[in-house]
Amino acid sequence: MNGRLPALLAALLLPACSVGPDYALPRLELPSRWASARPAPAPEATEPEAPLANWWHLLNDPLLDALIEEAMRGNLDVASASATIREARAARGQQAALLLPSLAGGASATRSRTGSTTTNTTRTASQFQAGFDAGWEADLFGGNRRALEAADLGLQAAENDLRSVTLTLVGEVASNYVQLRGYQARLELTRRTAASQRQTAALTRSLYQAGSASALDVARATATAASTEAGIPTLEISYATSLFSLGLLLGQPPAALAPRLDTPRPIPEPRRFTATGVPGDLLRARPDLRAAERQLAQATALIGQAEAQRYPSISVSGTLSVSAARMGDLARNSALSWSFGPTLNIPIFSGGQLAAAVRQAEAQRDRYYVAFRAAVLSALQDVETALVTLAQQRERVERLTETVTAQREAARLSRTLFQTGATGFLDVLDAERTLFTAEDSLLQSRIAVVSAFVALNKALGGGWDGEIDTSRPEVVDTATGPRLRTIAP
Repeated sequence: MNGRLPALLAALLLPACSVGPDYALPRLELPSRWASARPAPAPEATEPEAPLANWWHLLNDPLLDALIEEAMRGNLDVASASATIREARAARGQQAALLLPSLAGGASATRSRTGSTTTNTTRTASQFQAGFDAGWEADLFGGNRRALEAADLGLQAAENDLRSVTLTLVGEVASNYVQLRGYQARLELTRRTAASQRQTAALTRSLYQAGSASALDVARATATAASTEAGIPTLEISYATSLFSLGLLLGQPPAALAPRLDTPRPIPEPRRFTATGVPGDLLRARPDLRAAERQLAQATALIGQAEAQRYPSISVSGTLSVSAARMGDLARNSALSWSFGPTLNIPIFSGGQLAAAVRQAEAQRDRYYVAFRAAVLSALQDVETALVTLAQQRERVERLTETVTAQREAARLSRTLFQTGATGFLDVLDAERTLFTAEDSLLQSRIAVVSAFVALNKALGGGWDGEIDTSRPEVVDTATGPRLRTIAP
């Protein structure tokens, strides 16, 4: 304590100072390029890259654009994040008020009666009093300013949390929409194939009755059609799940979107791809990383607030009051009293409580630092995974397209050869079954390409860049002023 005495005396003479660490953005070692990025194509085949903002417009689907706009207005997670921002603004306002003087007024009226048993007399008197109380704490070591700094950073973190929610929401709406259109396409393929296979089974039964086919051929054709039809209920369940998920994302009942989405549409495909930039861009583009960094800065400021509690504090208070025997005399024939003066509070012994509070704040800061680093690494993983998935699925689509073309030719040839008697009916069924599997795999891979495109833009930080009204409360109270008490039902 003796070593601190000169510093404490000097601090008392200063208008204000600060204690605790000053925040600095952590230095992170990030790679200079994406490991999974595809090599640049030849100049004549270069595909122009689009900006990250509003990336879903590249899917060229007006209905998807409309659903995303509706989700921004109706999603409950967005509403909750907006309420968190209003809460953070109010907390910041409360903290800012601690730096200003406080002033309160008061008035009292009393009537008293005293009696004497000796003289057997009584005396009745009235007294009226009115006055003001004022107070102000000199923030010598910056504890209140550190708390205000933390509140500012908490508000910034809440704003970035809202942006993170909208980023996730855009990705979820786009992903579920793509999946829904994919299930519609697969259902259409399955029904069309099953209908064709039922026709084949009927034709085979006619040939059997004419003696040109065997009972085994009829059984195989019937089983193939039934097996294909068995996949329809599973696809219907998946379609309904995507439909209901979209309704929830838009803040609507599960089946509310059915009239708008039941009509099949093509699977949306990106016209071109967004620019991936470099890994360092994530710190600016991804709102979840900005929110984690702001939380780290807030935790650092709270260390200063805890540290300031270990130093002396000075508060200034004053009172002014008038009193009189009659209310009308308060402004003239009244007694005036006032007081004014500073109060010095010096923490001497607290059993280590204040020092422990500082260590607790430091440990919380470390926790947020680790969380920030983990968030950065997770973001890098998201981008790398999406890049690999997108590149490989595009390659798979190319190979499956070749496969489907070849299988269609194989199915045509097998049917021709069967009609000429050059091959058995089993070869026809096998060729048609293989063609259906290849076409379904191609559809699934096309869906995977678009899903990877969505995941990549989400991982890069692409999201909603429009304005969101965070000032509008969800519940508007009425008749909040003074009124007679009523019994709740």
